[in-house]
Formats: sequence, structure tokens, C-alpha cells
Amino acid sequence: MIVAVIDIGKTNAKVALVDRATLSEIALRRMTNAPVRGAPYPHHDVEALWTFILDSLADLNRERRIDAISITTHGATGALVDAAGELVLPVLDYEFDGPEQLAADYDAVRPPFAETGTPRLPIGLNLGAQFFWQQKRFPAEFARAAVMLMYPQYWALRLTGVVANEVTSLGCHTDLWNPWTSDYSSLVDRIGWRRLMAPARPAKDRLGPILPAIAQRTGLGPQTPVFCGLHDSNASLLPHLLSDAPPFSVVSTGTWVVSMAVGGRKVELDAARDTLVNVNALGDPVPSARFMGGREFSLLTKDQPQEWSDDDVAAVLARQVLLLPSIQQGSGPFPHRAAQWHNADDLSSGQRFAVISFYLALMTATCLELIGGDGPTTVEGPFARNPLFIRMLAAATGRPVVASETTTGTSIGAALLASDGIETGSKSEQTEPPADRVWGDYVKAWWLAVRT
Repeated sequence: MIVAVIDIGKTNAKVALVDRATLSEIALRRMTNAPVRGAPYPHHDVEALWTFILDSLADLNRERRIDAISITTHGATGALVDAAGELVLPVLDYEFDGPEQLAADYDAVRPPFAETGTPRLPIGLNLGAQFFWQQKRFPAEFARAAVMLMYPQYWALRLTGVVANEVTSLGCHTDLWNPWTSDYSSLVDRIGWRRLMAPARPAKDRLGPILPAIAQRTGLGPQTPVFCGLHDSNASLLPHLLSDAPPFSVVSTGTWVVSMAVGGRKVELDAARDTLVNVNALGDPVPSARFMGGREFSLLTKDQPQEWSDDDVAAVLARQVLLLPSIQQGSGPFPHRAAQWHNADDLSSGQRFAVISFYLALMTATCLELIGGDGPTTVEGPFARNPLFIRMLAAATGRPVVASETTTGTSIGAALLASDGIETGSKSEQTEPPADRVWGDYVKAWWLAVRT
């Protein structure tokens, strides 16, 4: 079976073909996903994305016949649609700070962390705060809304005409879901939104075949099934839930670096440090933590070489050149700390790249510590291709790290929604914690610096 996975990330949108027999990506199309900065507020260019999706499906279907479609997207995003399935307001970009204008009013009605596992986050990172702001600022348009949809299911609606929601997106720091009762939170009833909430269906549900117009536009078979879809970090987690024995951790890397612990140590989550309770594709709560690591990497390496040598690494370790958090403030385990460089005079480009890689690994290790991560750690996504990140993560956690070989970890997990069996993807060999104590000394120096 060939599954086309629509993968809408915050920075890039992709359509990947996954051969489910081998769990490998055999083709990929990609576009930059840039928000529209115009009125009425910064929002996602859903029509440009829709054209890209349809063009990619048509193009890829000419290469290999597509048997099914699955969907995964970034979190903190939802859509308000009318009875005809049309948007009543543009899909808000969660980096827009408009919802902050009503922060005090929203804080008065949002549920506590103990109920939802959702920390109070800035800008529009709590989806409930977005909907609250839209209702107050655009009451006439909001009144036309018939359904509140999570972002993957918005695309599923456009493909199938079927309305649904799904727990991995509902449970991703939205304030809208109670992971302990598997139901909508008290906020939904307090504000009167339950009537707008589509039924929550399992990620693996077949919502229906594609609409006739989609079949005609793309050349896909008219009975091509579309699966409900899920949040991207949980797509990365799903293959491991189906095949790995706890305890283990998964780190999904993209614009956000999201760490998830399964069967780990029992810890008290700290809402002030961007820890949260995600809900996995099986409906179970998962302790999680995140920081904007991919965005930080892009900012730090823009127009800079990304090459390094063993001598560069040795020099950085020996001098203990440190980059301390946070490059992107407002989220992550050190949300209010300003970034600092230590011992960073006269760095070569290779040394600078090594320090950046180590910083990202140590931030990830911090996230794993905060959620009780245990057992081997699998890294999915772009950071899996950075051996310096992988080795420092092993050094900082003291546990083996596995770098996923797939180009896009989310696509494999999303493709598994089209499977009833337990299948495992290929992985590279484990990287064990380095024996050379200079790595451990570097980790200790970083920990000491961030704690002072």
C-alpha cells in the first residue's frame, strides 16, 4: 500500500509517499509555509497550501498509485467553519500576539493545569485563547461558526466533507481537553462551546473516501480513503508505541523540539517550564516538554557554514565554550533567561556549529529530565542527521540515543494509521554515551552555568 501523507509543519509543508510494506518514504514534495501578515490578523495561507496539496497528490499519483491519504499537522491551530464547511475567520497564526490583549479575561475562565495538563503559554500557543480572542473581537463572524476543528481535521474535511476532531491535537496544550476523563474540558462547557465541538474520533478512523471533485482534480481513485489524522509530534511517537517496550523516550524535531517520555520515572511536571501532558494516538496521557529548537537552529546558523571537524569538537570541549539559553524566549525550560555565550572568543565556523549543536542537545536533555525520561531516546526529524547533537544528547542523558533514518519521522507515523498491524521502521545503531570524560565535564559545566 502507498500512503500519501499530508504533513503541514509550521515552517514547511510536505506531501510524502510512504510505502507501508517497507515503512519508507519513496517520494516527497515540499513548500515553505509562510503566514500571511495582512488583515484581519496574521493567518495561514490555507488556499496556497490547498493548491500545493492537490498539485502534489496529482503529481505523486502519476509516479506511484496512491492507495490512501493520512494527515498530520503542527499543533496550537484550529479552524472555525460554517455549516457549509467554509471558514468564518482565517486560521490564526499562533505566533500572533493578539490573544495576549485578553489574557486576564481568558485566565479567569481557563481550567487549571491539574485538569488539562496544559500550561499557560504566551501568544496564541493555547488554542483556547485563540478561539476566545476571536469570539470577543469578531463576534458576528464567530456567531456563524458551526464547528471548531483541529487543524488536521480541517484538511480532512476539505478532502472528504466529513466533520471530526481527534485527541492528539485536542490534547496539545489547547485547554480544551481533559486527558484524565477523555472528554472536553470544563472550559468548553463554561463558555458554551460544546455545541461547536465535532465528535472526537480515533486518529486511525477512515473518515470516508475523497470527494468526487478531489478525485477528478488529482486523478486519485474515487474510493481513496482518508484517515482522520493526528498531531505531528504524536505521529513521530506512534511507531514506537506500537513496537517498543517501555521505558523509552522520543524526541520529535522540527520548528519545535518535543520530548515525550513513555514509561519513565514519575515526576511532578512544572507548568512554568513548558512541560505538559500530551495525548497519544491511543488516547493515553504522555508527559512531554518542548522548546523552539528548530527555530533557534535556523536563527543561529543563518548564512553560516554547517561544517565541522574533529579538531573543532575537541577545541570546544577543551575550552568549554558554552551557549546558554534561551535564544527563543517565552517558551521552553528556561523561558525568561536571556542567551549568553561563554568562552566564545575567536571561534571558527566549525567550532561555532559544534557549540550550537551541543546547546540544542543540552536543552533537549533538560526537557527529558523534566518529564522523567528513561530508557533509550529516539530522535526523529532533522536533528537526527546531526551526529554532534546525537552524541551530546547521549552524554547529557547517560543513555543510548537512536537517530531515526527516516527523512520525516512524522510521515511514517501518520502512514501507520492505514495499518492494523504492528510494524517497525528501520533505525540506525544506537549511540552510546561517550566514554571520554571531557564530554561529561562539558555537560557539568553547562548545568552549573544555567543554574547560577
